[in-house]
Amino acid sequence: MDSRPAIYDMRWGSTLCRGGSRSRLLRCAGLRACCVLVLSVVVCAGCEVSPRPAVAPGPQRPEEGSQPAETRPATVPTGFGPARVSILPLTEIRGAAGIGQDAKLTAYVALLDAFGCPIKAPCTLRFEVYEYVPRSAQPKGQRLMIWPDIDLTHPATNNKFWRDFLRAYEFQLGLRANRDQTYILEATYLGPDGKRLSGECAIRAGQ
Repeated sequence: MDSRPAIYDMRWGSTLCRGGSRSRLLRCAGLRACCVLVLSVVVCAGCEVSPRPAVAPGPQRPEEGSQPAETRPATVPTGFGPARVSILPLTEIRGAAGIGQDAKLTAYVALLDAFGCPIKAPCTLRFEVYEYVPRSAQPKGQRLMIWPDIDLTHPATNNKFWRDFLRAYEFQLGLRANRDQTYILEATYLGPDGKRLSGECAIRAGQ
Protein backbone atom coordinates (compact mmCIF):
# COMPACT_ATOMS: atom_id res chain seq x y z
CA MET A 1 0.00 0.00 0.00
CA ASP A 2 1.26 3.45 -0.96
CA SER A 3 1.71 5.55 2.14
CA ARG A 4 2.23 8.83 0.28
CA PRO A 5 -0.22 11.45 1.54
CA ALA A 6 -2.82 13.02 -0.69
CA ILE A 7 -2.04 16.58 -1.71
CA TYR A 8 -4.92 19.13 -2.12
CA ASP A 9 -4.13 21.86 -4.51
CA MET A 10 -5.97 24.98 -3.30
CA ARG A 11 -5.11 26.91 -6.42
CA TRP A 12 -6.88 24.56 -8.80
CA GLY A 13 -9.57 23.17 -6.52
CA SER A 14 -8.62 19.54 -7.27
CA THR A 15 -7.19 16.66 -5.26
CA LEU A 16 -3.93 15.10 -6.32
CA CYS A 17 -3.53 11.52 -5.15
CA ARG A 18 -0.26 9.88 -5.78
CA GLY A 19 -0.47 6.15 -6.16
CA GLY A 20 -3.82 6.35 -4.37
CA SER A 21 -6.03 3.43 -3.73
CA ARG A 22 -9.79 3.40 -4.00
CA SER A 23 -10.30 4.47 -0.37
CA ARG A 24 -7.97 7.40 -0.80
CA LEU A 25 -9.77 8.48 -3.92
CA LEU A 26 -13.04 8.43 -2.02
CA ARG A 27 -11.55 10.49 0.80
CA CYS A 28 -10.17 12.97 -1.70
CA ALA A 29 -13.55 13.28 -3.41
CA GLY A 30 -15.31 13.85 -0.07
CA LEU A 31 -12.77 16.47 0.94
CA ARG A 32 -13.23 18.30 -2.32
CA ALA A 33 -17.01 18.28 -1.92
CA CYS A 34 -16.71 19.73 1.60
CA CYS A 35 -14.43 22.50 0.37
CA VAL A 36 -16.83 23.39 -2.43
CA LEU A 37 -19.76 23.49 0.03
CA VAL A 38 -17.83 25.73 2.46
CA LEU A 39 -16.83 28.09 -0.33
CA SER A 40 -20.43 28.27 -1.57
CA VAL A 41 -21.71 29.20 1.91
CA VAL A 42 -19.04 31.89 2.29
CA VAL A 43 -19.79 33.36 -1.13
CA CYS A 44 -23.55 33.38 -0.52
CA ALA A 45 -23.11 35.05 2.87
CA GLY A 46 -20.96 37.78 1.36
CA CYS A 47 -23.43 38.47 -1.43
CA GLU A 48 -26.47 38.91 0.80
CA VAL A 49 -28.42 42.00 -0.28
CA SER A 50 -29.37 44.41 2.48
CA PRO A 51 -33.11 45.13 2.59
CA ARG A 52 -34.20 48.41 1.00
CA PRO A 53 -36.24 50.89 3.04
CA ALA A 54 -39.95 50.99 2.23
CA VAL A 55 -40.94 53.86 -0.03
CA ALA A 56 -44.33 55.49 0.40
CA PRO A 57 -46.41 55.19 -2.76
CA GLY A 58 -46.73 58.47 -4.65
CA PRO A 59 -49.86 59.83 -6.29
CA GLN A 60 -51.09 57.62 -9.04
CA ARG A 61 -50.98 59.03 -12.51
CA PRO A 62 -53.67 58.23 -15.03
CA GLU A 63 -52.58 55.72 -17.58
CA GLU A 64 -51.83 56.92 -21.04
CA GLY A 65 -54.90 56.97 -23.20
CA SER A 66 -57.28 57.01 -20.24
CA GLN A 67 -59.53 60.06 -19.85
CA PRO A 68 -60.05 61.76 -16.47
CA ALA A 69 -63.46 61.35 -14.90
CA GLU A 70 -65.87 64.07 -16.02
CA THR A 71 -67.03 66.48 -13.33
CA ARG A 72 -70.77 66.91 -13.29
CA PRO A 73 -71.90 70.53 -13.30
CA ALA A 74 -73.68 71.77 -10.29
CA THR A 75 -77.43 71.47 -10.52
CA VAL A 76 -79.04 74.88 -10.85
CA PRO A 77 -82.46 75.02 -9.16
CA THR A 78 -85.21 76.16 -11.50
CA GLY A 79 -88.79 77.24 -11.00
CA PHE A 80 -88.12 79.71 -8.17
CA GLY A 81 -87.99 82.88 -10.27
CA PRO A 82 -90.98 84.88 -11.52
CA ALA A 83 -93.04 82.87 -14.01
CA ARG A 84 -96.33 84.79 -14.11
CA VAL A 85 -97.71 88.27 -13.33
CA SER A 86 -101.04 88.43 -11.50
CA ILE A 87 -103.12 91.59 -10.91
CA LEU A 88 -105.11 91.06 -7.72
CA PRO A 89 -108.91 91.69 -7.62
CA LEU A 90 -108.26 94.42 -5.01
CA THR A 91 -107.07 96.66 -7.86
CA GLU A 92 -109.51 99.55 -8.39
CA ILE A 93 -110.05 102.97 -9.93
CA ARG A 94 -111.47 105.53 -7.48
CA GLY A 95 -112.39 109.18 -7.73
CA ALA A 96 -113.75 109.34 -11.29
CA ALA A 97 -116.41 112.04 -10.89
CA GLY A 98 -117.08 112.68 -14.57
CA ILE A 99 -115.76 112.58 -18.10
CA GLY A 100 -112.06 113.34 -18.22
CA GLN A 101 -111.80 113.81 -14.45
CA ASP A 102 -108.68 112.89 -12.56
CA ALA A 103 -108.90 109.60 -10.70
CA LYS A 104 -106.60 107.33 -8.80
CA LEU A 105 -105.63 103.81 -9.78
CA THR A 106 -104.56 101.52 -6.95
CA ALA A 107 -102.84 98.47 -8.46
CA TYR A 108 -101.87 95.33 -6.57
CA VAL A 109 -99.43 93.12 -8.48
CA ALA A 110 -98.13 89.69 -7.47
CA LEU A 111 -95.17 87.92 -9.05
CA LEU A 112 -95.74 84.17 -9.00
CA ASP A 113 -93.13 81.47 -9.42
CA ALA A 114 -93.62 78.21 -11.32
CA PHE A 115 -95.42 76.73 -8.30
CA GLY A 116 -97.89 79.61 -8.00
CA CYS A 117 -96.27 81.13 -4.90
CA PRO A 118 -96.00 84.95 -4.68
CA ILE A 119 -92.39 86.15 -4.35
CA LYS A 120 -90.29 89.31 -4.23
CA ALA A 121 -87.98 89.88 -7.18
CA PRO A 122 -85.77 92.67 -8.54
CA CYS A 123 -87.32 93.94 -11.75
CA THR A 124 -88.88 96.86 -13.59
CA LEU A 125 -92.67 97.12 -13.77
CA ARG A 126 -94.56 98.90 -16.56
CA PHE A 127 -98.27 99.82 -16.32
CA GLU A 128 -100.55 100.57 -19.26
CA VAL A 129 -104.29 101.22 -19.54
CA TYR A 130 -106.25 100.24 -22.66
CA GLU A 131 -109.77 100.86 -23.84
CA TYR A 132 -112.13 97.95 -23.18
CA VAL A 133 -113.97 96.61 -26.25
CA PRO A 134 -117.08 94.63 -25.17
CA ARG A 135 -118.31 91.54 -26.99
CA SER A 136 -115.01 91.11 -28.84
CA ALA A 137 -112.46 88.31 -29.12
CA GLN A 138 -109.83 90.99 -28.51
CA PRO A 139 -111.22 93.10 -25.64
CA LYS A 140 -108.02 95.17 -25.36
CA GLY A 141 -108.46 98.15 -27.66
CA GLN A 142 -106.55 101.39 -28.04
CA ARG A 143 -103.96 102.30 -25.44
CA LEU A 144 -105.05 105.28 -23.36
CA MET A 145 -102.27 105.67 -20.78
CA ILE A 146 -98.71 104.52 -20.06
CA TRP A 147 -96.71 105.46 -16.98
CA PRO A 148 -92.92 105.72 -16.58
CA ASP A 149 -91.34 102.40 -15.69
CA ILE A 150 -91.01 101.70 -11.96
CA ASP A 151 -87.53 100.41 -11.07
CA LEU A 152 -87.64 97.76 -8.31
CA THR A 153 -84.07 96.54 -8.67
CA HIS A 154 -82.88 98.48 -5.60
CA PRO A 155 -83.71 96.60 -2.35
CA ALA A 156 -85.01 99.70 -0.50
CA THR A 157 -87.31 100.72 -3.36
CA ASN A 158 -88.51 97.15 -3.82
CA ASN A 159 -89.38 96.87 -0.15
CA LYS A 160 -91.14 100.27 -0.18
CA PHE A 161 -93.87 98.98 -2.52
CA TRP A 162 -94.05 95.48 -1.01
CA ARG A 163 -97.03 94.56 1.16
CA ASP A 164 -96.09 91.50 3.15
CA PHE A 165 -99.63 90.74 4.39
CA LEU A 166 -100.79 90.52 0.75
CA ARG A 167 -97.58 89.01 -0.64
CA ALA A 168 -97.88 91.58 -3.44
CA TYR A 169 -96.76 95.06 -4.51
CA GLU A 170 -99.02 98.11 -4.18
CA PHE A 171 -98.83 101.14 -6.50
CA GLN A 172 -100.77 104.41 -6.58
CA LEU A 173 -101.13 105.81 -10.11
CA GLY A 174 -103.01 108.86 -11.32
CA LEU A 175 -105.11 108.78 -14.51
CA ARG A 176 -108.08 110.33 -16.26
CA ALA A 177 -111.05 107.99 -16.25
CA ASN A 178 -114.79 108.09 -16.86
CA ARG A 179 -117.11 106.94 -14.14
CA ASP A 180 -118.72 103.52 -14.67
CA GLN A 181 -116.48 102.76 -17.61
CA THR A 182 -114.40 99.59 -17.93
CA TYR A 183 -110.70 99.62 -18.79
CA ILE A 184 -107.98 97.01 -19.35
CA LEU A 185 -104.99 97.34 -17.06
CA GLU A 186 -101.78 95.60 -18.17
CA ALA A 187 -98.73 95.10 -15.95
CA THR A 188 -95.45 94.02 -17.55
CA TYR A 189 -92.51 92.48 -15.70
CA LEU A 190 -89.08 93.29 -17.13
CA GLY A 191 -86.40 91.15 -15.51
CA PRO A 192 -82.70 92.04 -15.25
CA ASP A 193 -81.94 88.95 -17.36
CA GLY A 194 -84.19 90.18 -20.20
CA LYS A 195 -87.17 88.06 -19.19
CA ARG A 196 -90.55 89.63 -20.00
CA LEU A 197 -93.91 88.66 -18.48
CA SER A 198 -97.32 90.33 -18.73
CA GLY A 199 -100.61 90.13 -16.91
CA GLU A 200 -103.86 92.02 -17.44
CA CYS A 201 -107.35 92.41 -16.02
CA ALA A 202 -110.52 94.42 -16.62
CA ILE A 203 -111.30 97.24 -14.13
CA ARG A 204 -114.44 99.30 -13.83
CA ALA A 205 -114.02 102.89 -12.70
CA GLY A 206 -116.08 103.84 -9.64
CA GLN A 207 -116.82 107.03 -7.78
